[in-house]
Amino acid sequence: MLNTMRDYLAFSGLQYQKPEKAGQEAEKMLYLRSKGQEARKAFTELAKAFQARRPEWKLLGTSQWMNQAQRLRPHFWAYLQREGQVSEPMMALRLFGNPNNFGISLEVSFIERKKDEGTLSKQAKVLDVPVVEGIYYWVQKNDESYRVEVTEDNRNHLMQQLSSCEIRKVLVKADIPVTKEESLAKILNELDRSFEKLLPYYQATRN
Repeated sequence: MLNTMRDYLAFSGLQYQKPEKAGQEAEKMLYLRSKGQEARKAFTELAKAFQARRPEWKLLGTSQWMNQAQRLRPHFWAYLQREGQVSEPMMALRLFGNPNNFGISLEVSFIERKKDEGTLSKQAKVLDVPVVEGIYYWVQKNDESYRVEVTEDNRNHLMQQLSSCEIRKVLVKADIPVTKEESLAKILNELDRSFEKLLPYYQATRN
């Protein structure tokens, strides 16, 4: 499962075309499609295994392996919903990285295409929670996102930036790197630990 996802990342960003329309590249397109489908299935199995440990959470569908521009996605994601509407912040699993350095991240975030007028203000409440080790902020400004270390100084600064509309949103995330030697059970245990760290941030968005 983990190797399937790792191998797929070598193809992320490549252009895909339906094999019947690809001419001499039809065989290549069939290969890319199989890699995307296999990796998506592997990620979905991991997400289901994670959700099975917390049945009170509902697992939503995994993202497709191809985006609207028909390029292989650089990652997959799946949201977990416990209560509320799909427009509200939830927990999400994401695949990240490249074949030489990849992993699974867990975050408190929301689905952009489902957001409503209250989504961003609810997400902003993650900054009300005191900092803990092992997580980081993921900040969006002018359609670009960047990582910010979780410190009290940064938390206060981000609160000021949000209030003055200098930045659009702040997510909280934890990354679980995957090495060739690691098992699914170990990854799930690491995700469990990250889940406990992030749960107070999710709960803040519910208040």
